Amino acid sequence: MSYQNELNVALAAARAAGEVVLRYYQSDTGFWEKSKDNPLTLADLESDRVIGEHLRAAFPGDAILSEETVDDPARLANPRVWIVDPVDGTKEFTKRIPEFGVSIALTVNGEPVVGVILNPAAGSAVWASEGGGTFRDGTRVRVSNKTQLADAVVIASRTEISRNQFEPYQGWFAELRPLGSIAWKLACIASGEGDLNISVAPKNEWDVCAGDVLVREAGGIYVGFDGTTRRYNQAKTLIEAGMAAGAPALVDAFLARERERGV
Repeated sequence: MSYQNELNVALAAARAAGEVVLRYYQSDTGFWEKSKDNPLTLADLESDRVIGEHLRAAFPGDAILSEETVDDPARLANPRVWIVDPVDGTKEFTKRIPEFGVSIALTVNGEPVVGVILNPAAGSAVWASEGGGTFRDGTRVRVSNKTQLADAVVIASRTEISRNQFEPYQGWFAELRPLGSIAWKLACIASGEGDLNISVAPKNEWDVCAGDVLVREAGGIYVGFDGTTRRYNQAKTLIEAGMAAGAPALVDAFLARERERGV
């Protein structure tokens, strides 16, 4: 089944939201905290509104799960659910680090089939739909072809690195490179910028769903440390397990070594 129409709408929504986010980024990024170390800005809220308007106008029967909208449990009975993060990487956004993104995904019966991640500060977008491949700014892209952990550039969370959560993996990789938003990290992995993404901290469905599509359609996999793929639109949206994204052989090499570590 083709999801070209859904992809076109998601791209239009992301670009409209990106214009909003960029306007705030270039002027006022004032914010407040929803909870400790969890900032929220006017850009998040306005981006969320713009995306919602686009999706509801085009697909009034679909459900929407968004970080910045009150959750409606009715989504659990809807086979088509859009999963949205209007600004993933708000901490980077508030610090004017250009490593954040607007993230929009469509799931059908829990499977991610459309994904768009747009980084307005970098002026770049990465998108994919089921069976159609992954594209960055119109050029088809694929995950890295690295197969050896010792040769791999791993892109990971600044926060996780600063908390020494990668200490157990010291010496495993050629390079551990900090990068902002998990959505943008997954977009970069899908584009071959970096070989492997490893995340050990909890994350939500809206953080990673679009990136999951991008990685899959670029020839990679995005799986938990137990090797399982995520089925989306769950009642509990928090993903507590560690996750890894990249070329299958490289991810498998990491998971095998992680199992040997026995933690």
